[in-house]
Amino acid sequence: MSTSEQTDFRLGADELEKFERDGFIGPIKVYEPEEMEERWNTIRRQLPDRSRAIYPDDALGAVTNISNYDRHLDVDLLSEHIMKAEIVDRVVSILGPDVLCWRTEFFPKYPGDEGTDWHQAATFANASKKPQIMWPSEEGRPAFGGTITVWTAFTDSTLENGCLQLMPGTHRHMNYDESLAMDYDPNAINSREKDGVKRGFFGYDYRQLQKDPNWKPDESQAFPLVMKKGECVIFWSTLMHASLPHTGSNKDYRMGFAARYVPTQVHVYPGTETVAEYGGGIPLDNYGAVVVAGEDKYGINRIAKESQTGYVFAPRRF
Repeated sequence: MSTSEQTDFRLGADELEKFERDGFIGPIKVYEPEEMEERWNTIRRQLPDRSRAIYPDDALGAVTNISNYDRHLDVDLLSEHIMKAEIVDRVVSILGPDVLCWRTEFFPKYPGDEGTDWHQAATFANASKKPQIMWPSEEGRPAFGGTITVWTAFTDSTLENGCLQLMPGTHRHMNYDESLAMDYDPNAINSREKDGVKRGFFGYDYRQLQKDPNWKPDESQAFPLVMKKGECVIFWSTLMHASLPHTGSNKDYRMGFAARYVPTQVHVYPGTETVAEYGGGIPLDNYGAVVVAGEDKYGINRIAKESQTGYVFAPRRF
Protein backbone atom coordinates (compact mmCIF):
# COMPACT_ATOMS: atom_id res chain seq x y z
CA MET A 1 0.00 0.00 0.00
CA SER A 2 1.42 3.43 -0.89
CA THR A 3 1.49 6.26 1.65
CA SER A 4 -1.22 8.10 -0.29
CA GLU A 5 -3.62 5.11 0.00
CA GLN A 6 -2.93 4.40 3.66
CA THR A 7 -5.45 5.79 6.17
CA ASP A 8 -4.26 4.31 9.49
CA PHE A 9 -0.67 5.06 10.48
CA ARG A 10 -0.58 3.61 14.00
CA LEU A 11 2.67 1.84 14.86
CA GLY A 12 2.86 -1.92 14.68
CA ALA A 13 4.08 -4.06 17.57
CA ASP A 14 7.63 -4.25 16.21
CA GLU A 15 7.78 -0.49 15.69
CA LEU A 16 6.47 0.15 19.21
CA GLU A 17 9.02 -2.26 20.68
CA LYS A 18 11.79 -0.42 18.81
CA PHE A 19 10.47 2.94 20.01
CA GLU A 20 10.33 1.78 23.62
CA ARG A 21 13.91 0.53 23.36
CA ASP A 22 15.46 3.45 21.47
CA GLY A 23 13.25 6.41 22.47
CA PHE A 24 12.74 7.45 18.85
CA ILE A 25 11.49 6.27 15.49
CA GLY A 26 12.32 7.70 12.08
CA PRO A 27 12.92 9.12 9.61
CA ILE A 28 9.29 8.77 8.48
CA LYS A 29 7.95 10.31 5.28
CA VAL A 30 5.10 12.75 5.93
CA TYR A 31 5.22 14.65 2.61
CA GLU A 32 6.83 14.03 -0.76
CA PRO A 33 9.82 16.39 -1.11
CA GLU A 34 8.09 18.44 -3.82
CA GLU A 35 4.98 18.91 -1.65
CA MET A 36 7.09 19.87 1.36
CA GLU A 37 8.97 22.47 -0.67
CA GLU A 38 5.72 23.94 -1.96
CA ARG A 39 4.18 24.02 1.52
CA TRP A 40 7.24 25.61 3.12
CA ASN A 41 7.44 28.25 0.38
CA THR A 42 3.81 29.17 1.14
CA ILE A 43 4.26 29.10 4.93
CA ARG A 44 7.33 31.32 4.93
CA ARG A 45 5.51 33.90 2.79
CA GLN A 46 2.67 33.90 5.36
CA LEU A 47 4.76 34.07 8.54
CA PRO A 48 5.52 37.84 8.36
CA ASP A 49 1.76 38.54 8.55
CA ARG A 50 1.28 38.56 12.32
CA SER A 51 -2.18 40.12 12.29
CA ARG A 52 -3.69 36.94 13.79
CA ALA A 53 -0.65 35.54 15.64
CA ILE A 54 -1.43 34.89 19.31
CA TYR A 55 1.84 36.36 20.62
CA PRO A 56 3.12 39.93 20.15
CA ASP A 57 6.02 40.43 17.77
CA ASP A 58 8.09 42.19 20.46
CA ALA A 59 8.67 38.80 22.16
CA LEU A 60 11.92 38.36 20.28
CA GLY A 61 14.65 36.17 21.73
CA ALA A 62 18.15 36.71 20.42
CA VAL A 63 18.15 33.54 18.30
CA THR A 64 14.98 31.66 19.14
CA ASN A 65 12.09 33.90 18.12
CA ILE A 66 9.58 32.83 20.75
CA SER A 67 6.93 35.11 19.26
CA ASN A 68 6.82 32.48 16.51
CA TYR A 69 5.84 29.72 18.94
CA ASP A 70 2.46 28.17 18.11
CA ARG A 71 1.99 29.60 14.64
CA HIS A 72 -0.22 26.56 14.02
CA LEU A 73 -2.86 28.73 15.68
CA ASP A 74 -2.86 31.27 12.83
CA VAL A 75 -1.25 29.62 9.75
CA ASP A 76 -3.55 27.06 8.16
CA LEU A 77 -0.84 24.85 6.64
CA LEU A 78 0.69 24.50 10.11
CA SER A 79 -2.76 23.76 11.56
CA GLU A 80 -3.06 20.97 9.01
CA HIS A 81 0.43 19.75 9.81
CA ILE A 82 -0.13 19.12 13.54
CA MET A 83 -3.34 17.22 12.67
CA LYS A 84 -1.75 15.04 9.94
CA ALA A 85 -2.83 11.42 10.30
CA GLU A 86 0.70 10.33 9.40
CA ILE A 87 1.87 12.05 12.60
CA VAL A 88 -1.08 11.88 15.01
CA ASP A 89 -1.79 8.17 14.53
CA ARG A 90 1.78 7.27 15.40
CA VAL A 91 1.75 9.55 18.45
CA VAL A 92 -1.52 7.96 19.62
CA SER A 93 0.21 4.57 19.46
CA ILE A 94 2.67 5.85 22.05
CA LEU A 95 0.58 8.15 24.27
CA GLY A 96 -2.87 6.60 24.10
CA PRO A 97 -6.13 7.71 22.47
CA ASP A 98 -6.51 11.23 23.96
CA VAL A 99 -3.70 13.55 22.87
CA LEU A 100 -2.94 17.30 22.90
CA CYS A 101 -0.53 19.34 20.80
CA TRP A 102 0.69 21.92 23.30
CA ARG A 103 3.54 23.69 21.48
CA THR A 104 5.08 24.17 18.06
CA GLU A 105 8.43 25.82 17.32
CA PHE A 106 10.64 26.59 14.35
CA PHE A 107 14.29 25.53 14.50
CA PRO A 108 16.24 27.38 11.79
CA LYS A 109 19.98 27.01 11.33
CA TYR A 110 21.94 29.37 9.08
CA PRO A 111 25.53 29.27 7.82
CA GLY A 112 27.95 29.72 10.73
CA ASP A 113 25.35 28.88 13.41
CA GLU A 114 26.50 26.83 16.38
CA GLY A 115 25.28 23.32 17.06
CA THR A 116 22.80 22.81 19.90
CA ASP A 117 24.10 21.45 23.20
CA TRP A 118 23.30 17.91 24.26
CA HIS A 119 20.15 18.13 26.33
CA GLN A 120 17.04 16.41 27.69
CA ALA A 121 13.76 18.04 28.71
CA ALA A 122 11.18 16.56 31.08
CA THR A 123 9.26 19.59 32.38
CA PHE A 124 10.66 22.28 30.01
CA ALA A 125 11.56 24.41 33.03
CA ASN A 126 15.11 24.39 31.64
CA ALA A 127 15.07 27.97 30.34
CA SER A 128 11.83 29.42 31.78
CA LYS A 129 12.65 28.20 35.34
CA LYS A 130 9.04 27.06 35.70
CA PRO A 131 7.57 23.71 34.61
CA GLN A 132 5.67 24.04 31.35
CA ILE A 133 4.16 20.55 31.49
CA MET A 134 3.23 18.54 34.57
CA TRP A 135 2.26 14.88 34.46
CA PRO A 136 -0.10 13.59 37.17
CA SER A 137 1.72 12.11 40.14
CA GLU A 138 2.09 8.36 40.52
CA GLU A 139 1.55 6.99 44.01
CA GLY A 140 2.26 10.41 45.49
CA ARG A 141 5.55 10.80 43.63
CA PRO A 142 6.21 13.16 40.71
CA ALA A 143 5.74 11.31 37.45
CA PHE A 144 8.61 10.98 35.00
CA GLY A 145 7.50 13.44 32.38
CA GLY A 146 8.54 14.58 28.96
CA THR A 147 6.74 15.14 25.72
CA ILE A 148 6.65 13.44 22.36
CA THR A 149 8.36 15.71 19.87
CA VAL A 150 7.72 15.33 16.15
CA TRP A 151 10.55 17.16 14.41
CA THR A 152 9.84 17.60 10.70
CA ALA A 153 12.48 18.63 8.18
CA PHE A 154 10.94 21.50 6.19
CA THR A 155 14.23 21.61 4.23
CA ASP A 156 16.82 18.89 3.77
CA SER A 157 18.65 18.34 7.07
CA THR A 158 22.27 17.35 6.40
CA LEU A 159 25.62 16.88 8.09
CA GLU A 160 26.70 20.23 6.65
CA ASN A 161 23.67 22.35 7.59
CA GLY A 162 23.30 21.06 11.15
CA CYS A 163 21.16 17.92 11.35
CA LEU A 164 19.96 16.46 14.65
CA GLN A 165 22.07 14.05 16.66
CA LEU A 166 20.45 11.38 18.85
CA MET A 167 21.64 8.94 21.51
CA PRO A 168 19.40 5.86 21.30
CA GLY A 169 18.15 4.35 24.54
CA THR A 170 18.93 7.34 26.80
CA HIS A 171 15.33 8.48 27.36
CA ARG A 172 14.62 6.83 30.74
CA HIS A 173 17.28 8.52 32.84
CA MET A 174 17.68 12.27 33.25
CA ASN A 175 21.25 13.52 33.34
CA TYR A 176 20.02 17.08 33.93
CA ASP A 177 18.06 18.73 36.74
CA GLU A 178 15.67 21.28 35.28
CA SER A 179 15.05 22.82 38.70
CA LEU A 180 18.57 24.27 38.55
CA ALA A 181 19.10 27.66 36.92
CA MET A 182 20.97 28.53 33.73
CA ASP A 183 22.37 32.01 33.11
CA TYR A 184 21.18 33.69 29.92
CA ASP A 185 23.93 35.46 27.98
CA PRO A 186 23.10 36.52 24.41
CA ASN A 187 26.79 37.30 23.83
CA ALA A 188 27.57 33.60 24.24
CA ILE A 189 25.58 32.69 21.13
CA ASN A 190 27.91 31.30 18.43
CA SER A 191 30.95 32.02 20.60
CA ARG A 192 31.58 28.80 22.57
CA GLU A 193 33.37 25.58 21.66
CA LYS A 194 32.88 22.39 23.61
CA ASP A 195 35.35 19.58 22.98
CA GLY A 196 36.28 21.26 19.70
CA VAL A 197 32.69 21.65 18.47
CA LYS A 198 30.89 24.99 18.25
CA ARG A 199 27.89 24.39 20.53
CA GLY A 200 25.45 26.34 22.69
CA PHE A 201 21.83 26.46 23.77
CA PHE A 202 20.43 29.72 22.39
CA GLY A 203 22.30 31.87 24.91
CA TYR A 204 22.43 29.31 27.72
CA ASP A 205 24.99 26.68 28.70
CA TYR A 206 23.09 23.45 29.26
CA ARG A 207 25.98 22.00 31.25
CA GLN A 208 24.80 24.18 34.15
CA LEU A 209 21.89 21.76 34.61
CA GLN A 210 24.02 18.62 34.89
CA LYS A 211 23.31 16.55 37.98
CA ASP A 212 27.00 15.64 38.03
CA PRO A 213 29.15 18.62 36.99
CA ASN A 214 31.98 16.23 36.04
CA TRP A 215 29.84 14.04 33.78
CA LYS A 216 30.18 14.21 29.98
CA PRO A 217 27.82 12.83 27.35
CA ASP A 218 29.20 9.66 25.77
CA GLU A 219 29.15 10.77 22.16
CA SER A 220 30.29 7.33 21.00
CA GLN A 221 26.61 6.35 21.49
CA ALA A 222 25.37 9.14 19.21
CA PHE A 223 24.58 9.28 15.51
CA PRO A 224 23.65 12.12 13.14
CA LEU A 225 20.10 11.91 11.77
CA VAL A 226 20.15 13.07 8.15
CA MET A 227 16.63 13.68 6.79
CA LYS A 228 15.11 14.69 3.48
CA LYS A 229 12.62 17.52 3.35
CA GLY A 230 9.17 16.16 4.26
CA GLU A 231 10.49 13.51 6.66
CA CYS A 232 10.02 13.55 10.44
CA VAL A 233 11.46 11.87 13.50
CA ILE A 234 9.33 11.10 16.57
CA PHE A 235 11.17 11.03 19.91
CA TRP A 236 10.82 11.49 23.65
CA SER A 237 12.10 14.89 24.77
CA THR A 238 13.96 13.01 27.52
CA LEU A 239 16.13 11.36 24.84
CA MET A 240 19.66 12.81 24.72
CA HIS A 241 19.68 14.96 21.58
CA ALA A 242 21.67 17.79 20.04
CA SER A 243 22.52 19.17 16.62
CA LEU A 244 25.64 19.76 14.58
CA PRO A 245 26.88 23.27 13.76
CA HIS A 246 26.14 24.65 10.29
CA THR A 247 29.37 24.36 8.32
CA GLY A 248 27.78 24.39 4.86
CA SER A 249 27.54 26.95 2.10
CA ASN A 250 25.96 30.38 2.30
CA LYS A 251 23.16 29.20 -0.02
CA ASP A 252 22.11 26.41 2.32
CA TYR A 253 20.01 26.66 5.46
CA ARG A 254 18.13 24.18 7.62
CA MET A 255 14.58 24.58 8.83
CA GLY A 256 13.05 22.17 11.30
CA PHE A 257 9.56 22.40 12.78
CA ALA A 258 8.83 20.72 16.12
CA ALA A 259 5.31 19.83 17.25
CA ARG A 260 5.04 18.65 20.86
CA TYR A 261 2.36 16.23 22.10
CA VAL A 262 1.22 14.95 25.52
CA PRO A 263 -1.81 12.99 26.80
CA THR A 264 -4.76 15.16 27.82
CA GLN A 265 -4.21 14.45 31.54
CA VAL A 266 -0.92 16.39 31.46
CA HIS A 267 -1.27 19.94 32.81
CA VAL A 268 0.17 22.48 30.37
CA TYR A 269 1.66 25.74 31.70
CA PRO A 270 0.41 25.15 35.28
CA GLY A 271 0.00 28.45 37.11
CA THR A 272 1.67 30.39 34.32
CA GLU A 273 0.43 33.58 32.69
CA THR A 274 3.59 34.55 30.79
CA VAL A 275 6.40 32.31 29.50
CA ALA A 276 9.76 34.07 29.82
CA GLU A 277 12.79 32.43 28.21
CA TYR A 278 15.56 33.01 25.65
CA GLY A 279 15.54 36.73 26.36
CA GLY A 280 11.85 37.20 25.51
CA GLY A 281 8.41 36.69 26.97
CA ILE A 282 4.99 35.62 25.67
CA PRO A 283 1.65 36.20 27.41
CA LEU A 284 -0.69 33.20 27.33
CA ASP A 285 -3.92 35.24 27.14
CA ASN A 286 -4.82 33.85 23.71
CA TYR A 287 -3.16 30.46 24.11
CA GLY A 288 -4.94 27.12 23.79
CA ALA A 289 -3.69 23.56 23.40
CA VAL A 290 -5.21 21.54 20.55
CA VAL A 291 -6.89 18.16 20.99
CA VAL A 292 -5.52 16.21 18.01
CA ALA A 293 -6.96 12.79 18.94
CA GLY A 294 -9.78 11.53 21.13
CA GLU A 295 -11.24 13.91 23.69
CA ASP A 296 -10.34 16.04 26.69
CA LYS A 297 -11.90 14.33 29.72
CA TYR A 298 -9.98 16.32 32.33
CA GLY A 299 -10.74 19.99 31.67
CA ILE A 300 -7.46 21.18 33.22
CA ASN A 301 -6.10 22.92 30.12
CA ARG A 302 -7.21 25.80 27.95
CA ILE A 303 -8.28 24.26 24.63
CA ALA A 304 -8.38 25.88 21.18
CA LYS A 305 -11.10 24.22 19.10
CA GLU A 306 -10.30 26.36 16.09
CA SER A 307 -7.44 28.53 14.95
CA GLN A 308 -7.43 32.32 14.72
CA THR A 309 -8.35 31.93 11.03
CA GLY A 310 -11.31 29.64 11.76
CA TYR A 311 -9.55 26.38 10.89
CA VAL A 312 -11.47 23.75 12.87
CA PHE A 313 -9.34 21.21 14.71
CA ALA A 314 -11.15 17.88 14.21
CA PRO A 315 -9.52 15.23 16.46
CA ARG A 316 -8.67 11.81 15.09
CA ARG A 317 -10.82 9.07 16.61
CA PHE A 318 -10.38 5.31 16.55
